Amino acid sequence: MLRESTPDADSLNPESDELASQQVAQVKANPNRSAASQPVNTDPEQVSAEAGEGQTANEHPTGLWPVFRNRNFLTLWGGQVFSQMADKIYLVLMIAIISSTYESPGQSISGWVSAIMIAFTIPAILFGSLAGVYVDRWRKKPVLVLTNLLRGLLVAILPLVLWATQDWTLAGWPVGFCILLLTTFLVSTLTQFFAPAEQAVIPLIVKDRNLLPANSLYTTTMMASVIIGFAVGEPLLVLADTLLAPIDRGTGVGKSVLVGMGYAIAGILLLLMKTNEAKVTVPEGGQTQVWSDIKDGLSYLQKQVQVRSALIQLVVLFSVFAALAVLAVRLAEVIPTIRPSQFGFLLAAGGVGLAAGAVSIGQFGQKVSRSQLSLAGSLGMAASLTGLSLAPAQLWPSLFLIGALGFFGAMVGIPMQTTIQEKTPEDMRGKVFGLQNNVVNIALSLPLAVAGIAETFLGLRAVFGLLAMMVAAGGFFTWSIVKASLENANEVEEVV
Repeated sequence: MLRESTPDADSLNPESDELASQQVAQVKANPNRSAASQPVNTDPEQVSAEAGEGQTANEHPTGLWPVFRNRNFLTLWGGQVFSQMADKIYLVLMIAIISSTYESPGQSISGWVSAIMIAFTIPAILFGSLAGVYVDRWRKKPVLVLTNLLRGLLVAILPLVLWATQDWTLAGWPVGFCILLLTTFLVSTLTQFFAPAEQAVIPLIVKDRNLLPANSLYTTTMMASVIIGFAVGEPLLVLADTLLAPIDRGTGVGKSVLVGMGYAIAGILLLLMKTNEAKVTVPEGGQTQVWSDIKDGLSYLQKQVQVRSALIQLVVLFSVFAALAVLAVRLAEVIPTIRPSQFGFLLAAGGVGLAAGAVSIGQFGQKVSRSQLSLAGSLGMAASLTGLSLAPAQLWPSLFLIGALGFFGAMVGIPMQTTIQEKTPEDMRGKVFGLQNNVVNIALSLPLAVAGIAETFLGLRAVFGLLAMMVAAGGFFTWSIVKASLENANEVEEVV
């Protein structure tokens, strides 16, 4: 007979109760095997995984439906949509302000815009890893809320500050432009804290078995914001100016209000989220401990082959999509049926492909291993890029191939982001996601500067071909490393 055990802390865990019920059923099905011989797993993540095995689809539904029923995740996702779209439209806002204020007849504004891009990139390089360390020490929800509200405030007061300093100069530079640089630097710095906190919250509010579909929405939103944000930024800013024309009077207040509201709405939405975070203990040691934590994150990536390989795949993926944002302009120039200013149609096709891939992976991706999905996605991306390099510059073939590129990109990004979350313990997530945010921001920034130069010297077709080879090589390289790692792990288990 099975003895009733006294309730303890572990028995209050619903997942432990579920596993205990499963063990009772197994004993009844096999009376020759005593209850004492039933192994009890104390690892919460493993318990959760084992508890899900053998259950019917009705008891443990998979796919996107359980994620859409998770109010906390939907709140986080809504905050992500508004925050990341505001991030991208912010850069369009900076270009609009520079164009209307500092552009002279016959003079290019590329130098001014490059300075803004550099100011936006520097915090990612300087503070990406450092922010992740502090995120591990702080409660995540206040970080998510405050970083959005502060960014919204900085953008909202920008027209007033520019108006007050419009005739000022500093060492020959307009003070207004210096304010744009400073504001961009501060907005980007706050973003470095928002990104790792956002990623670290997902495993806190989503069950392990639903991480893949949850990441299908998260990762797709992150990638789609790069494409869609730049494409719809200008029309939305024009619309904001039109709606606020009575109070705007050419000051650009409408544009700033739109971007500031995006951040503010994100912050307000995230106030409604419940994360059920444990109390965070701050380690002693001051600055020395901070640098030690950064080293711990690097050391963890060095030891965890699957996490490191997933991070490499994400870097390659974001580099390709950042380069596409630049190359789409040139592709629109050589397609005879559209104007260069309509390059947004091409980028929108990539967004549609991403959305289709996200739905497919979220619904059916749990039936295929992460490494197989990633390899298939890499090969599909390489084939799509090869098609863009060989196919004639016509609208519909280009739309189809860019849509396919987005679809296969989702097959790479979603499983890899899920792998990082699954394999990283809670006390390391801020450090790891901070490092991820660091390298991904660099991966997004460098192609914006390099892709245009490469296209000028090598041509559009050659650049697409080089990107295809890079994606294929990256896919095979990381897949082989992960495969070798898993084989070594299996050999060790057999020896033990």
